Amino acid sequence: MFIAMNRFRVVPGQEAAFETLWKSRDSHLTTLDGFRAFHLLRGPSSDDYTLYSSHTVWASREHFDAWTHSEAFKLAHEDAGDHRSLYAGHPKFEGFESVQEVLPVQTASA
Repeated sequence: MFIAMNRFRVVPGQEAAFETLWKSRDSHLTTLDGFRAFHLLRGPSSDDYTLYSSHTVWASREHFDAWTHSEAFKLAHEDAGDHRSLYAGHPKFEGFESVQEVLPVQTASA
């Protein structure tokens, strides 16, 4: 498993616009081989920014890399530069490869 995260520092007062932008965009992720899940996470706020993170889960690093070179990636990011006023700086990418996974025990229902 590979998790790709981008951290975004959003200008105070622009949180609703940022969330609307992400909720309304077509990410093209659901059609891609190896895609498992996407989350947009809101973190703490300060006087300077509100922290957000986008979090995609992939079957492998190779699946993530294939997406970054795909037409779907280009389409999902084609308008990214149009919304710079929402951000307090550039996003920060962080990638993580799974070294352990713990899942809940599945119990049979009555």
